[in-house]
Amino acid sequence: MTLDKEINFHNFLGHHTLLYGETDTKKTLITANFIKFLLEEGNIEPQIITVLDFAPSLEIIDNIKIGGKLRDYYDECEKCNYLRFEGEIIPPRLNAKNKRELYQNACSNYKKTSKILEMYNLKPTEILLINDISIYLHLGSKKYLMETINNSKTFFGNSYYGSLIKQNFAKLFSLKERVRVNYIISSIECAFSTQ
Repeated sequence: MTLDKEINFHNFLGHHTLLYGETDTKKTLITANFIKFLLEEGNIEPQIITVLDFAPSLEIIDNIKIGGKLRDYYDECEKCNYLRFEGEIIPPRLNAKNKRELYQNACSNYKKTSKILEMYNLKPTEILLINDISIYLHLGSKKYLMETINNSKTFFGNSYYGSLIKQNFAKLFSLKERVRVNYIISSIECAFSTQ
């Protein structure tokens, strides 16, 4: 299902929603706008909103706009229960010269994201937002991610689901990513393409 141009964020309260699509299709912006809606229009207490930001920092690689943090679009999101990890997320394919580096990058990202998911599951909140879940899914468990999502009453997240980010040595890696994101799309209550 494709997302309408006019988004009524009220419709997402009490539901589990995933945006998926190609890079640079406003997934992170829309997710940040949902946080803004929760805080400013919904008057929801920030401590019941957990934000997990798995996206790499915004950069342009090979004329492709990659990543972008939620706080790049709405800095007030840091008032929420914004769980942090040490270091940065690495764009695994684009920052690798070969398959070994690709998996080293993905492994580094997995250690950061899995730890944050475990922290959330120890003290789940009513509302959970995750920016760029595909970063976790490169090596993480799709079932564990769904269990995490189901620990919230309202979930709103996004995932890369495209073909622009590629390397010849990463074909199998990208295929596995797509299969895992497909699992989440088919398992979640509401899934919308941003393309």
